[in-house]
Amino acid sequence: MREHGGNLDLAQQRFGGRAEDWIDLSTGINRLPYPIGEISAHHWQALPSRSEIEALHQAAQHAYGASAPVVAMGGAQAAIQLLPRLAPRGLARILAPTYNEYAPVLSVAGWQVEEVRELDALAGADLAIVVNPNNPDGRRHAPKDLLALSPRVGHVVIDESFADAVPEFSLASEAGRPGLLILRSFGKFYGLAGLRLGFAIGHAADIDKLAAASGPWPVSGAAIAIGCRALRDEAWAKATSARLLRDCARLDAMAHAQGWRLVGGASLFRLYETPDALAAQERLARGQIWSRVFTQNPSWLRLGLPGAEAEWTRLAEMLAR
Repeated sequence: MREHGGNLDLAQQRFGGRAEDWIDLSTGINRLPYPIGEISAHHWQALPSRSEIEALHQAAQHAYGASAPVVAMGGAQAAIQLLPRLAPRGLARILAPTYNEYAPVLSVAGWQVEEVRELDALAGADLAIVVNPNNPDGRRHAPKDLLALSPRVGHVVIDESFADAVPEFSLASEAGRPGLLILRSFGKFYGLAGLRLGFAIGHAADIDKLAAASGPWPVSGAAIAIGCRALRDEAWAKATSARLLRDCARLDAMAHAQGWRLVGGASLFRLYETPDALAAQERLARGQIWSRVFTQNPSWLRLGLPGAEAEWTRLAEMLAR
């Protein structure tokens, strides 16, 4: 497995403790998850029906403001694995630095992969990848700039895994355009990454390809039931987005007091420049708080947002030591 957050087993090996003792801030997953409530036995025992899957697609269209076709998958990562099938092999350009699964997935499928630093440099590619907001630095691109890019590439894929709290940056409403594909993660914003649920939204021809490659039951009955319930809960989404905005400011203030500089971030994580990220990670780990560091940049430390007030208190105490 490539370097990712969520590697709590490594933290336990190095610093001890049980998984339940740790506050895992190494990911961008909401630590105050959606309350799933009761799930009927039917959703665990029966194969999902076409009508149930279609109900989930409609819930996703409603939540994301999309009218284009949707296909549910086992997380946004499942869609990433299938991207090489969108078109004949050619040149793929990725706006980097970004999520580190795109380049190897395309390379192993025989695509020529180039990483570029500016949006305009994606032009001319057969496949262009933009993560918006970006992971790990939170860089954002205006929808009009991304739409202007679309006619200049074969396919443009916009990964909106961290866009739930900033819908004004989403292009889901434009996803019916030929060559434009939007990826959405359910598990991050709703705090249910273990459910393995995500969506691709796009032109019918592309969605048909992805749906065919995903097979007849791409997500579980439980994922359908929980997804339908959560995606239609507008009050929860609105309240959560407002809370995350406040929590980002709160975490930034705590980091600033340490002399850390904000590099950027999204609504579920913040990226800071520190004198020594490994030292900062170890300092927090001694209080069983796990963070993420980056081998390519030894000064970068990424923190997700604490959830319950007790987690904020523990983080403050460790930073104060």
